[in-house]
Amino acid sequence: MKDENMIVTPWEVKGEIDYDKLIKDFGLSLIDEKLYKKLGKYMSNNLFLIRKIFFAHRDLDFIFNELEKGNKFYLYNGRGPSGNTTLGHLITFLFAKQLQDAFDVKYLVQLTDDEKFLFRDDLSLEDVEKFSYENALDIIALSLNPEKTKIISNLKYAKTMYKQALRVSKKLTFSTAKAVFGFTNDTNVGSIFFTSMQSVPAFLESEKQKKKIPCLIPHAIDQDPHFRISRDILPKLGYYKPASIQCKFLPGLGKGGKMSASEPDTAIFTTDSPKDIERKVMNAFTGGKDTIEEQKKLGGEPEICPVYQYYYFLFEENDEKLKKRYNDCKKGKILCGDCKKELVGRIKKFLSEHQKKRIEAKKVIDKFMLED
Repeated sequence: MKDENMIVTPWEVKGEIDYDKLIKDFGLSLIDEKLYKKLGKYMSNNLFLIRKIFFAHRDLDFIFNELEKGNKFYLYNGRGPSGNTTLGHLITFLFAKQLQDAFDVKYLVQLTDDEKFLFRDDLSLEDVEKFSYENALDIIALSLNPEKTKIISNLKYAKTMYKQALRVSKKLTFSTAKAVFGFTNDTNVGSIFFTSMQSVPAFLESEKQKKKIPCLIPHAIDQDPHFRISRDILPKLGYYKPASIQCKFLPGLGKGGKMSASEPDTAIFTTDSPKDIERKVMNAFTGGKDTIEEQKKLGGEPEICPVYQYYYFLFEENDEKLKKRYNDCKKGKILCGDCKKELVGRIKKFLSEHQKKRIEAKKVIDKFMLED
């Protein structure tokens, strides 16, 4: 969707994000306390749920109804490999791992290298294949189980994917694709076809096992248009509609908008050096005042501060300490420079460990990748 203050599509997110408007425009449902309680039985003390970072859904109640009947679901989400992975990209994969551990289910990850080649004029096939490999390392580095987790590169698993995508595309009209994605006469035909490829993992496990298996897709809210199409088409092919659970965006280090790989100075990449991390965080926009005196007197605005949001999303596990940080900022008891320095240390520690795991992931990547 697009308006003068906010753009949210699967390929572009800009402006101040109004989540209430997105829920209304996309036709999503807020996760109510009843559903949070059901999730909490399996995932107690999960910060993504407690802090309502994952906040909206489609048919999550269906997933629980099937569980009560003894029918397990499987997980599916993915990544469009147009560059290196950011901390924002990791959130849906971290949550998927937590879901996998809690419910003991299979997990399919789709790397849409074909999509990025089609939609980005500046990327070659060689570029997207390279980024696909690098992104896979980041996903594997989250300590996923290779016995229950498989990664699909659309280019390398094309024989399997294309055959199933044809079935989807036969049920999908250009009129529908145009209405959902805003395609024009200048859109290349590959881009118009692509959403059929993104639908495939939502029923691939059902196709392989020759029975209907529920699918749950944890994803950032901007990807919802693709899965609306999946939900429309899949029942026509004899499968369940995929259920989904949506998360908010980790903001960039600038003012407004989500973290984006296309704005490298406002994004933290998993491959960033300690110097890069320090430079980016120390130059970040904050909700602080112009001078120390004003900050101490008037306090800051953590609600508009991306530095605070990094603690909220990823870097403060203790709710009481997070609340204290918020209140101290509002009262002027903590200065932006000190808050930034502490965040630098926490990100450095996290990425130091992650980068070691990325190196180890190179040794086991073949155990995860599905290839024809």
